[in-house]
Amino acid sequence: MRWFYPGLKIKRWLLLFSLGVYLIVVGLATVIGRQVLHIDYGFSLPFLAGDIVMQPLSGLLLLAVGVLVVATALRLLISSIVDALIGAQGNSGLAEVLYLKRQLTKGPRVLAVGGGTGLSTLLRGLKEYTSNVTAVVTVTDDGGSSGRLRDEMGILPPGDLRSCLVALADREPLMEEVFQYRFVQGGMAGHNLGNLFIGAMADILGDFEKGIQEASKVLAIRGRVLPATLEQVRLGALLVDGREVLGETNLSTDVSAISKVFLEPSDPKPTPGVLKAIDEAELIVIGPGSLYTSVLPNLLIPGVAEAIAKSEALVIYVVNVMTQPGETDGYSVTDHLEAIRKHVGDLVDIVVYNTEQPSKERLAPYKEQQAELVRKGVSKDTGRVRFVGADLLNEEDLVRHDPEKLARVLLRIFFRYKSGVEPRRLFDFYLIKERLKRT
Repeated sequence: MRWFYPGLKIKRWLLLFSLGVYLIVVGLATVIGRQVLHIDYGFSLPFLAGDIVMQPLSGLLLLAVGVLVVATALRLLISSIVDALIGAQGNSGLAEVLYLKRQLTKGPRVLAVGGGTGLSTLLRGLKEYTSNVTAVVTVTDDGGSSGRLRDEMGILPPGDLRSCLVALADREPLMEEVFQYRFVQGGMAGHNLGNLFIGAMADILGDFEKGIQEASKVLAIRGRVLPATLEQVRLGALLVDGREVLGETNLSTDVSAISKVFLEPSDPKPTPGVLKAIDEAELIVIGPGSLYTSVLPNLLIPGVAEAIAKSEALVIYVVNVMTQPGETDGYSVTDHLEAIRKHVGDLVDIVVYNTEQPSKERLAPYKEQQAELVRKGVSKDTGRVRFVGADLLNEEDLVRHDPEKLARVLLRIFFRYKSGVEPRRLFDFYLIKERLKRT
């Protein structure tokens, strides 16, 4: 009986639908003739049998009006239900809503590995083409709000996880702004509201992973976000001058070049679901992100690199646009690849790098920080690895990847080089490829 409660905006469209069906029946009865619908049980249905409207032309007109009324009623009924269940869609039509909720679920299964700004940038682009995205995020951050919560609450650093959740969000921009809000005064100064929310959910539920899942529901994300491990780990590095540095913050501020990074403890277990996501992935994207503090910490977790090496997925490494002082000074595209090989062996099938040259004005602030564009040198023996250069820069002041450009390049590479696509998915992939052509 609740379907008949006032205010649902359902009954009016059901009545309109019934009227349309009635008109269709009357129209058919008129066109076909009254004898066809005559009932031999002692009575007949005069109006349905065409006693009032007898002309075939009038029947065709009634039939057309009935079809139009039924179509209108169905559209308004579905729109009313959609708006009630998933909120107002702004300028998006019903077809767009259905596309987002249905077509995106049929997109490629993508695993994105990294952390920081680079990973969230990648996710913002990918979510427009597929909701089958799993982000595996590093948890070695020990600075800022994340570091304070890690020390005070004993939880994993939520900062990079929060950024990835917001990047995959399917909610209005205001909700994203709320999760990204940072307090600037009082005892809460420096803390991020999204970090506090994740910490609160983890404390209430007694499980950090469940806290991430609940935050995912609040933001209605397209995909899922997994911490690389649920254990407390710290990032360490052996520098070229022979010193050993422990802690991501200390590593980021040390100007000496890095020889090798490691985890402490060295044998954390990957989060349940990470290895399965690797096995099910069709495309694995490593980076973009800080090579030593965002990318490699994930790959150093026992079992992760081995699973990627065994995977049948196409593995793409996205090189940063700029070098990072104290981490990748003077690095070329090949140097980034060689660092990955040195730590975890051959994992990468294709390396993607930026070829666009920013203006001198945009590069000026980076020059002051002693950062420069990653050199495009690919002269070293790279074995089976392919190198793909493309314009990946955004149009803003910061010199970084553009989410849309990066997603389009990665998916075009995927469709070009990935083999063994399931026959039942050929049409779904065709639709995505056609969309890429239009952009």
